Amino acid sequence: MPPVLCRRSALAFCTGLVPHIWMVRVTTIKTLVCLANSRKLSGRCVAGIVEGGREEWVRPVSARPHHEVSQDERQYEDGSDPRVLDIVSVPLLQHQPYSFQTENWLLDPNQYWSKTGRAGWDKLLTLEQHPRTLWINESSTFHGCNDRVPTQQAATLEDSLKLIRVAHVTLQVHVPGAAFGDSKRVVRAHFRHAGSEHVLLVTDPQYERLYLEKLNGVYELGESFITVSLGEPHSDGYAYKLVAAIIERAKIETDRKK
Repeated sequence: MPPVLCRRSALAFCTGLVPHIWMVRVTTIKTLVCLANSRKLSGRCVAGIVEGGREEWVRPVSARPHHEVSQDERQYEDGSDPRVLDIVSVPLLQHQPYSFQTENWLLDPNQYWSKTGRAGWDKLLTLEQHPRTLWINESSTFHGCNDRVPTQQAATLEDSLKLIRVAHVTLQVHVPGAAFGDSKRVVRAHFRHAGSEHVLLVTDPQYERLYLEKLNGVYELGESFITVSLGEPHSDGYAYKLVAAIIERAKIETDRKK
């Protein structure tokens, strides 16, 4: 879609250099299949693959230091929040890659997003990716497995988002810091991809909320798509792999029958 002039309220501003010359910020619209609306600090990390594109990922980001997207910045005109599998038109100002997060685009905070449809399982099959590995599988945390990449190695990578399909997923609800008096509960996803085991933190807010309401333990899911995101470099010298979205085939088929 060609660029359009923005906004909810006037965005034109005078440069002050040449009298009566006004500049207008131009917005580019990209229509995405939303494949993540995950928890990030006080906001969200939203990402999707461009509709009709060839595996072109876009992660709309804010101008804040950690690039999280606020509720106001990502909402539809009716005030609702984009959901995973929504087909969403997102106003963007410019491509703004950040190290290995080459998919980042600076969003236009003065424009509403708009929903144009919903994707189903058949659509996901056309978007499925088949990476040989989830980036680099050489480092693990105490409770994870192949869940982090040293920052220096991450800086050599060309992307930070993958959509993969797995035969099953095991969700683990536990208290990793219990031995140290930390009572915070977390959800981790256990799955196998391309011959390698992975245990990654879940930041999908719907699944996180749903399973934190349950007792500590393990829970089995069937065939699913998983959006895996490689987060921004952490101060400890690693970038962490996160399960940003879980899309169960059984849940899609149940919702379709309603």
